[in-house]
Amino acid sequence: MQSSEPIVRFNLPTILTLSRIVLIPFFIFVTPDDPVLGAAIFTLASLTDLLDGYLARKLGAITKFGIIVDPIADKFLVISALLLLVDMGRLSVWIATALIIREFLVTALRVVALSKGILIPAEMGGKLKVTAQFMGIVSLVLGGEMMGIDFYMLGQIFIFVALILALVSGFRYTVSFWKAI
Repeated sequence: MQSSEPIVRFNLPTILTLSRIVLIPFFIFVTPDDPVLGAAIFTLASLTDLLDGYLARKLGAITKFGIIVDPIADKFLVISALLLLVDMGRLSVWIATALIIREFLVTALRVVALSKGILIPAEMGGKLKVTAQFMGIVSLVLGGEMMGIDFYMLGQIFIFVALILALVSGFRYTVSFWKAI
């Protein structure tokens, strides 16, 4: 008997997740010429991540599609931003590379664990890394000085903090993975 359930159930959380992916090209093309609009687009896309998870839980609208696509959308957004910042000369290649490798490592560990029926929950270090990374990306996108604030320097500080948190939380995910397996 065939299931009548559609492969993808479009609900508000799913639409928000997909909107994050749709916003990426706009962010990439707009940011070099209009950093303020680029920062606004990145912020809007990032807020959809908070909102989609909250709504999925609140509305009981958690789907397998959402569970798979949400972290992919997050990675696409962050990696796109890091690569754009490298291209704009606002972020060091080695920092972007380290952050991207950490994203792939943790994602791979979580996928392997999930395939074995093991859930490795997000930990506080990872959540703090996401916050510092967001603040760093937005500040670096804005770049120069505005309202007496040196956003480039602020962005460098936040990204450095994100890098330290990424390394520490990546190590902790790895340890959790090996303990769980």
